[in-house]
Amino acid sequence: MLGQDPDAAQELMHSWTAELSARAQAAAELSDRVATIAASATGADGAVRVTVAASGAVTDLRLDDRVQRIPGAELASIIMATIARAQAGLTEQVSIAVHDTVGVDSESGRAVTDSFARRFPRPPDEPDRWERDARNGW
Repeated sequence: MLGQDPDAAQELMHSWTAELSARAQAAAELSDRVATIAASATGADGAVRVTVAASGAVTDLRLDDRVQRIPGAELASIIMATIARAQAGLTEQVSIAVHDTVGVDSESGRAVTDSFARRFPRPPDEPDRWERDARNGW
């Protein structure tokens, strides 16, 4: 029994301390990696490109001249769908970071992955009319 063997109790305490330290270090590494994650997506056959930060906020929006042929309401819809796809890409990158640090089966790993999956769900993969028409030269 541990109470009767001070050396075994001390070794167990050192083991717990080392495990807790390793978990804390992995959690800190995950936090650092997640903070620097960004994801991009394109729409309208590449005429729209959106990049988002780990928070989901848009950090870059690029429109090439082909968007001038797209009616305003449709362009807005394409941009919003492209943002959603970029945000969903965050979830994929976070899953990789979780796997590499705290592990996908850990409580903290599941919590982080689930949080991103709830906030940034994968939208349906439906090409917009402009992507379908791109095969015909716009």
